[in-house]
Amino acid sequence: MLRRQLIAATAAGLAVPAALRAQPAWRPERPVTLIVPWAAGGSTDQMARIVAAELEAPLGQRVVVVNQPGASGSIGTRNALEAPKDGLTWAAGAAVDVGCYKVLGLLDTQLADWNLFFAVANVNVLVANPQSGFRDFGAALEALKTRGQGIGIATAGVSSAGHNMMEALRAATQLQYRHATYDGGNPAMIATVSGETQLGAVLLVEAAEMIRARRLVPLAVQAENPVTLAAQGNVAAIEIPSVRRWLPNIPAPLNYFGIWSPKGVPANVVQTMTTLWTNTIANSQRLKDYANSRAALFTPLSGQAAHDEAWKMVRQTAWLYFDGGKAQVSPETLGIARL
Repeated sequence: MLRRQLIAATAAGLAVPAALRAQPAWRPERPVTLIVPWAAGGSTDQMARIVAAELEAPLGQRVVVVNQPGASGSIGTRNALEAPKDGLTWAAGAAVDVGCYKVLGLLDTQLADWNLFFAVANVNVLVANPQSGFRDFGAALEALKTRGQGIGIATAGVSSAGHNMMEALRAATQLQYRHATYDGGNPAMIATVSGETQLGAVLLVEAAEMIRARRLVPLAVQAENPVTLAAQGNVAAIEIPSVRRWLPNIPAPLNYFGIWSPKGVPANVVQTMTTLWTNTIANSQRLKDYANSRAALFTPLSGQAAHDEAWKMVRQTAWLYFDGGKAQVSPETLGIARL
């Protein structure tokens, strides 16, 4: 069912509106900058570098990935928002971040302010350092309920996917935890591997290789069903249980990742990128292989379909922040209705 919905959304999202088709093609005269507002090696960085490489040939220009981490991704995103609106500066990341920055008081922007182009959808995973003693999610859950303030959990910071997962768990169970923030999913994952923290809440794409190497123990994914990490080399496939085995009603919306430019860039920039999403990104074997190897979903969406799909997680997450006392602005005042 999920894949059928994604196929329908993809078809709608890759349709080029008639008003855009009338525009002359965009051919950038200088290299295009793609700002990754997180540290190198994380989920956004992984995706962005593949997308950049795929776009260079059809654009006829280099697409330079620049890491600008800080303030939960809002610094790099702000730089893209405030850059000249000529199509030469883009941002990358998770759409839910852009949709919730204003709620958190981090950046005065919302999802509707951007031209959205998605490549993959990721799932969150709770992982444990092998020396922590945690071997399944149930044991970790009980520990967090009874002595959570003494248990460090590494995430990529406030508004990150891992933090969102922990806030969803806290709202469902009233557990507590000591939040250890890092400048990206990769540093958070490394902190858990090294033993700086007992647990890490990150994206599965970030933890996949360390799970295969048995440097991390996967406890549960925030997904409707168990997720299988594909076999690789002499490492067998690994099935990771869904958190819904223990918490049947916890939300599990898809977390869409991609690139975006602010509204106000020339129409032919949007037209050209929409066409490239249809002809290049939607047929990218590199992105398909990346998604398959790291248990992500390949979701080449753009336009209104991208906005509508991402909006589901924005609504859930914005109110999660509000109910948890972390919002600076009420989602209701921003037109974000409670689910």
